[in-house]
Amino acid sequence: MEAHALRKRGWSISAIARHLDRDRKTVRSYLNGERVSGTRVRPDTPDPLAEYEKYLVARFTDDHHVWGTVLFEEVTALGYDQSYPTFVRQIRTRGLRPHCEACTGVKGRDTIEIDHPPGEEIQWDWFERRRAPWGGTAYVLLGTLPHSSRTRGVVAESMDQAHLVEAMDGVLKRFGGTPRIWRTDRLATVIRPGTKDVQATFAPVAKHYGAIVEPCPPRRGNRKGAVEAAVRFTSGRWWRTLSATSPEEAQASLDRFLAGAGDARERRTPSGVKTTVGELADAEPLLDLPALPFPATVTVTRPVDDNATVAFRGNRYSVPPGLSGVTLELRHRLASSTLCVHAASGVLLATHRLAPAGAGTIVRTPEHRAALESVILSSFTTARPCDTKANRPPGPESLAEAARLLGIEGREVTVDLQDYADLIEGTA
Repeated sequence: MEAHALRKRGWSISAIARHLDRDRKTVRSYLNGERVSGTRVRPDTPDPLAEYEKYLVARFTDDHHVWGTVLFEEVTALGYDQSYPTFVRQIRTRGLRPHCEACTGVKGRDTIEIDHPPGEEIQWDWFERRRAPWGGTAYVLLGTLPHSSRTRGVVAESMDQAHLVEAMDGVLKRFGGTPRIWRTDRLATVIRPGTKDVQATFAPVAKHYGAIVEPCPPRRGNRKGAVEAAVRFTSGRWWRTLSATSPEEAQASLDRFLAGAGDARERRTPSGVKTTVGELADAEPLLDLPALPFPATVTVTRPVDDNATVAFRGNRYSVPPGLSGVTLELRHRLASSTLCVHAASGVLLATHRLAPAGAGTIVRTPEHRAALESVILSSFTTARPCDTKANRPPGPESLAEAARLLGIEGREVTVDLQDYADLIEGTA
């Protein structure tokens, strides 16, 4: 209609085409009535897909998810002569592909707001990112209070159950308490696969903190939409611009980001009053945390460096000398302040008191220091280095051994001049 209105005002076809960003031939066809707005084909053009519609309906009945390329090859063999983009467009225009509710997820469904009373629930979720700035994969556990959207997170080395418990304890300490309900998706470390039952090894963890674990229904991630939104927010705003070179620096950066930009996000109360995430969260009542974390044992493996130490969370801890390059097992019980170093066989090699994470210190026992100094000093020598430019031909023993290996060919040739003289006289 806009093209006709502009034409009545005296606009030229070229001016209308430039204004509407269309080809002049297209504009002319619309103005002359040769085309109808919203219709790609002429009314008198036969539909090329009509003959194959029953076949396509039958194929979609056989398989709702059959690929369009497969159907295109089949109908082409039956005589269809249009292009693949035209074929796909005609299928979509007719709505031939049936709707699959199980595979659609939440898109297009009716939704309703879920009421989250203050302090009632916390939602948990991992997000992992490969190629971390410090190497390897970064695992970040996020906990979100859905009433206020306040989020806290912990950077972990692994997603096993011990690291999960440690990360949960770290998140709850950053909140200053715990809600009564813990909502998770079907994490194998929390929920038994294929069921809604809590893992027998995780039930004592929830009991220790006085919480109830509520798993989300299968394939219903929107039930914990608050933490899903927090994952998108943290990934886009924090992770993509992260410049940390170690997990300890990343943890400090994450804490600053969530307590700053995260808590400063604007929200509205049910009455429409403007507030922030931080103000809403400060008013949420949370249960007190136990004095000590659940005593899970975190286990990692580390190679021994040349200085007889192993790395653990930004510090290095000594081991007996002579183990350079050997992979050892480090165990830390969360309720304790010690680190135990074990051999692959399980033998305890050393026990250290934990240093603050990221302090960059070397913790070495007096016994290990003395043993390492003894090994290093015993390897020292006062002898002069060898002369690399000296002439040292093979000695008698070397020559004798070479002759033995060569046999007859290795014997030294002896020339007797008298034998030559006798030979000359005899022939003369």
